[in-house]
Amino acid sequence: MNEGLLKGKKGVIFGALNEKSIAWQVALKARKHGAELIITNSPVAVRMGTIHELASVTDARVITADATSMTDIDNLISESMRHFGGKFDFILHSIGMSPNVRKAIPYEQTNYENMLKTLDISALSFHRILQTAYKYDALNEWGSVVALSYVAAQRTLTGYNDMGDAKALLESIARSFGYIYGRDRKVRINTISQSPTPTTAGSGIHGFESLVDFSERMSPLGNATAEECADYCIALFSDLTRKVTMQNLYHDGGFSSMGMSLKAIEQYNKSFEECDCADK
Repeated sequence: MNEGLLKGKKGVIFGALNEKSIAWQVALKARKHGAELIITNSPVAVRMGTIHELASVTDARVITADATSMTDIDNLISESMRHFGGKFDFILHSIGMSPNVRKAIPYEQTNYENMLKTLDISALSFHRILQTAYKYDALNEWGSVVALSYVAAQRTLTGYNDMGDAKALLESIARSFGYIYGRDRKVRINTISQSPTPTTAGSGIHGFESLVDFSERMSPLGNATAEECADYCIALFSDLTRKVTMQNLYHDGGFSSMGMSLKAIEQYNKSFEECDCADK
């Protein structure tokens, strides 16, 4: 990809924790392509992670914000406009967490207080950000907002738990707000349904390594990496995708269109041969 796609553009990136984070890779790519950045995460994540190292290499400013707090989001958007000297051009939402997943509580035994936290952190935070940016008219015309999703919004993947519900809500918010923001301000809003990626958050899902392996075997192009996802985000932030909005865009090597791959068939047959249970 040619450098300079974001030359002169400014943006806010939510969710960078460490170098495993997709948001971290997006920040590196955005800076490489000429963007000026603000990077943000919750107070706990800023303390636990290495976000200040990212800020150093990208010449970015760090503004701490809890994405579940309207006060924090209000301060972040208004302070970003002061820092940039006016409107900015793009936002990345890369936020997700489920207490039910962390505590290994199965979906059929969902703790509803935990589930509300999952939806609040992983999806309603997106609505808060959009609502506040809309209120302040913070984004330039033809600006771009991208949120990271996963195919579990459409399909059941065991172990993903209530995060699947959260991603479905996230994608719905992108469509609903995408219409309003596009109609009124010519701002586009999309979600990227990324391959399972070994981030700090993703690795906490039960059976995650098997999920990654299965997806790799099923996808004709293989799993998309965090760095490759960052390239896709840059394309969506750029002027090359001005008329793309309200879409959930699969970036998964073809996994979302597959039923059964040759590798999966071979492994399926092999498993029967090893256990001698083909007719059982």
